[in-house]
Amino acid sequence: MNPTDLKALQTPLLVLLAAALAATGAVYYTDILLKQAQQQLTQQETQLREARTRLYRSGEEREVIVRYLGSYQQLQRIGFVGDEQRINWLDGLRLTNQQADLFGADYQISAQRPYPYASELNPGQLALNQSVMKLRFRLLHEEDLMRFFNTLARAGAGLFSIDTCSLKRIDASGVIRNQPNLAADCELSWITAKPVGAETKP
Repeated sequence: MNPTDLKALQTPLLVLLAAALAATGAVYYTDILLKQAQQQLTQQETQLREARTRLYRSGEEREVIVRYLGSYQQLQRIGFVGDEQRINWLDGLRLTNQQADLFGADYQISAQRPYPYASELNPGQLALNQSVMKLRFRLLHEEDLMRFFNTLARAGAGLFSIDTCSLKRIDASGVIRNQPNLAADCELSWITAKPVGAETKP
């Protein structure tokens, strides 16, 4: 091949080389774009799965809330959930004394402290507390004791447990009809529940 023919082929060869380089570059660039698109697709699919999971969980949470909201609100109303309602306790005592037709009651309430048997109840994320109330009241006969506590429980003033109770016979030699024959000394634990970490109102 003579120099003239080589010179004639020089331009087409340069064009072919440029085209090959351009094609190689295009393939490389397309591969980069494809990988980026795949990464974006994977991220979007992950976000979609997370959104579906959140939606599913929110639906479950809503069902739980709807199912137990009434019971929770009832526990709030009687003073078991939230801050202790000492005024309600005293109103419950007054109402119980009237309904049970007793002779009044003297009381002392201690400061609130953690409920010592909370771990046995497995309360989860709830902190159980108690305030001990010492009660002294008089009765006509022994049956009045449980009638008093049953009436107090029905008053809806809160949740309590009877820790101790002792009865002592008193002098009933007077002439007044329906005078008390027994004196009762009892200790009650008024129990309240609050979410762990919740602040107590001042």
